Formats: sequence, C-alpha cells, structure tokens
Amino acid sequence: MKRLLATAIVLSISSIAFSAPAPTFSAKRLSDEDKTLSSDAFEGRGPATAGETKTVAYVIEQMKAAGLQPGGDLKSGKRAWTQAVPLARAEIVGTPKLSLNVGGKSQSLTQGNEISVRAALDGSKSVAIANAPLVFVGYGVKAPERNWDDFKGIDLHGKMAIVLINDPDFETGVGDFGGKAMTYYGRWTYKYEEAARRGAAGVLIVHETAPASYGWATVKNSNTNTMFDIVRDNPSATHPKIEAWIQRDLAVSLLKSAGLDFEALKKQAQTREFKPVELKGATFSADYAVDQQVITSQNIVGRVVGSKYPDETVIYSAHWDHLGVGEPDAKGDKIYNGAVDNATGTAALIELGRAFAHAPKPLRSVIFLNVTAEEKGLLGSEYYAANPLYPIGKTVADINMDALDPIGPARNFSQSGSAQSQLLDDLIADAKAAGLAFAADPLPEAGHFFRSDHFSFAKRGVPALSFESGNDLVNGGIAAGDAAQKEYTANHYHQPADEWQANWTFAGMAHDLGVLYKLGSDLANSRQWPEWSKDSEFRATRDATAVERK
Repeated sequence: MKRLLATAIVLSISSIAFSAPAPTFSAKRLSDEDKTLSSDAFEGRGPATAGETKTVAYVIEQMKAAGLQPGGDLKSGKRAWTQAVPLARAEIVGTPKLSLNVGGKSQSLTQGNEISVRAALDGSKSVAIANAPLVFVGYGVKAPERNWDDFKGIDLHGKMAIVLINDPDFETGVGDFGGKAMTYYGRWTYKYEEAARRGAAGVLIVHETAPASYGWATVKNSNTNTMFDIVRDNPSATHPKIEAWIQRDLAVSLLKSAGLDFEALKKQAQTREFKPVELKGATFSADYAVDQQVITSQNIVGRVVGSKYPDETVIYSAHWDHLGVGEPDAKGDKIYNGAVDNATGTAALIELGRAFAHAPKPLRSVIFLNVTAEEKGLLGSEYYAANPLYPIGKTVADINMDALDPIGPARNFSQSGSAQSQLLDDLIADAKAAGLAFAADPLPEAGHFFRSDHFSFAKRGVPALSFESGNDLVNGGIAAGDAAQKEYTANHYHQPADEWQANWTFAGMAHDLGVLYKLGSDLANSRQWPEWSKDSEFRATRDATAVERK
C-alpha cells in the first residue's frame, strides 16, 4: 500500500508539473513592443533597408532580455542570432512605359492606376516588349488530376496571358476545385509559375475584389515597390518577364474593344470545355529598366535548448517585415507601418520566448523564428525550410502567428485555411479549456493557407498552422468582429494606415498566447509527433522522413 501510495504521489506531482497553468502574458508589454516596431522610426520594416537594420537589432535586444539563446547560423562553432537569407532584389528604374493597342488605337497605362507591374524577377535588367499579342486563358490552370486544362495546347511564347484570379469554382461554389475553398491553383503565385512554364512573355491578372479577397489598394501597394525572391539557378523557369495585375474595368473595356464580353468569357472559363481566346488586333507593350541586385536579409532566431532531445524542435514563427516606404496614400503618408501585419506576431514571438526562457527547460528544443520577406512571397520561411538550421524531419511542428487582433478578447479563434491535422486537434482542445471555441476559416476562398509562413513548412511535411484571432468579440459579438475585420481590410491592410492605436487593449492577444504556449509546451515536453490527416496533400511528404523520428 505504501509503495502504491508513493507511486500515486509521484504520478500526481508529475501530472501537476506538466499541467501547470500557462504563464501570464503582459498586454502592456505586447502593446509597447508593437508600438515601437510599427513606429515611423522603423520605416515600415522593409528588407534590405535601414528599417531592417533597426528591426533586427531591436528584436535581438528583446530576445536577449527575455532570456533566449541565439539559434541562428553557426559561426566559429557558436550560434549567431540570425540566419543570413540571400535574396534577389529587383526594382523598376523610373516610370515604366506601359500601353495597350487595340485596332491601331494606343492607350497609355499608368503604373498603380489601371495596372500594377512587378519589377522583373526573371533576372532581366531591362524589359522591352513591343506589341505582344494578348490571349485570354481563363483561370490559367493545368490540373491533370482534375482533368482540367485551360491552355488546350496554345503556344504562349512571346504572348501576354490574361488570367482570372482564384479557382474556376469560386463564383458557383461547386465543382472540381473543392467549391469555395481556394486551392493552390487559385493563387496568383501559381498563375505566374504556370505561365513561366509555358514560355509566356507575361501575365495580366484581372483584379476583382471578391475572388482576390482584397481591394486594388492592396494590389498596388504590394506590387509597385521593390520585389524580392530567393536566389534561383534559373529564375525564368519560375517567373515570366512581366508579372502584373490589371483593374477589372480595364479588362472589360479591353475585351469589349476586341469584340468580346468579359462576363460571358468568365462563365465559359468555369467549365473544363473552355478554350483560350486570342484578342484579335490587341497587343501590349512595355519598356523600362530594372535594377537587379543580390542582397542579404536576416531571419532572427532565438532558442531554448531541450534538456533531453535537443535535436528535436518545436518552432514558433512570425514575420518581422512589412512593405517599407512606398507610394503615398491620400494623406501623403509613405510609411507602411504594419502595426497589425505583423508587429503583433513579432511581439507575440518575443513574449512566448520570454515565457519559455523562464519556465523549466523543456525536453525538446523550442525556437522562435522571426522571418524576413514574408510580404515578398514567404521568402524568409521558404529559405529556412529549404536550408534548415535544425533537421526538418525532426521538426515537431510550426505554430505561426501573423496579423493577430490587438483590439480586444474574443470567444473564439480560427486558423488560416482548412488543412486538418493532429496539431489543429490539440489546439482546439487547449483552446476549449481556455474558453475559446473553434471557428472554421470564414473565407476559405481567400486562400489564407497559402499566404503565411507556415505554408513553407507544410509543403515539406511539417505539421503547421497559422493561428487566427477570433471574430466573436466579448464586446459586440460576431457583428462587431466582422465589422472590424472588414474595416481593417478596406482601410488599413497593406496601407500606411496600419498604425498602432492607443485604444488597442491587446487583452485578447495576451489571453490567446496562453493557449499557444500550452500547445507548444505540451509538444516540447512529450514524445508526440503530430500527423496530418490521412487525406492531406502533405501527409506523404511527412511520411517520407519517418525514419528520422524513430
């Protein structure tokens, strides 16, 4: 009996140790860090700018003060605080000359107004395209597993492809692409990649707010500034020479001038019988120089080394970058501060690091990965996942934080996208215990799963999710939460107005970080390896590294 009692006491103590409540997170500290990071002094935190230098120095200073150890590149046998990320940097020199010609009549286009052209990422130092033929290729999708081909063998060499955004299912909500939920075929990155594979001179994506899930201001601000990419051996295999968006009104008038109806063509493009349509007598021209450089940006890496399994790693991630200094808004403000996107996530990362650094050392290692160039296409996380500091096969999970809600506490939470995994199951259980209900992504058609840094890990098999703050606010309910989200998207997202506000309480973030802490702490103090759902497109990739986890 004494032996049983002693055993019970030990088990009880062990249980208490591992089910101890999460630490308290300071809303004031979160607010102060967000305010600093999004101040004008940090110049919008653009990669390869003075703003990056200030940001990296500040975050390292905060991680040191929080008690973290450096977890970056090995230098002379010691870990640095950063991982060097070489990036191709491209910027249009001066004002690009852009025009359409229909039936012999020329129409000049203004960068940022009717069209938004990205600086060439195919390695070109100049772009000189004269009277390239225009071809409408529907949604620009080649999906053999769905028996879908929008191209039908058309030769796009030397031609400009006009493409619709999102999937063929978007408007109807039913079909071969999963209904409203966006697949990767619907993402703008896929449209460019597929056109490059087919040798197109360029792509003009037709912007429509609903299927894009953001307005023209976001398109303009994201595409008319300096562009970046990871350094590639053959960049033209991924990027056509011209990557651009055009306003819907321009597309409608262009097609009308060529004797075609935009809405009728869109309806045709929603069927697998669609065939590409050449715009007779219509051409596109462009002429501008491109400043091409290779620069080095930095991922910032803090670490708590595991006591028993240091080579197994739980990752918390968030991007530190925003859009830097760009086109002025109506008020003349040129600094894109990124208070929500993503000073919130960076502040959260620092505070989670503080909590782990002051807790008993976990069995597994935990890293706090503050990545660069998310706004340029998830480039910092892509570089880390392709060049991991710690083995991908022994990476337990990635828990990402991007654009958290600083307004106030909510009764629920969500995730970016609809991918299913044991990691999400664990998060739902932890959140329920903390009074948070799970709400599925309300806008699966927006393709949020592909738009944040966890995707770089997911496509390499690592169970990953990106936490989304809830919309059922304690003060005002779902109506208030949805209204706040719509207002932010319309008036602040990727605009200079994304600035710290004195009335933000950060109370919801402080509460939710307790849930994210427990999720990561439980993983770091266990032998659990969460899995993707059996029907997940990422399951096979994860299974291929199973031998590393035995």
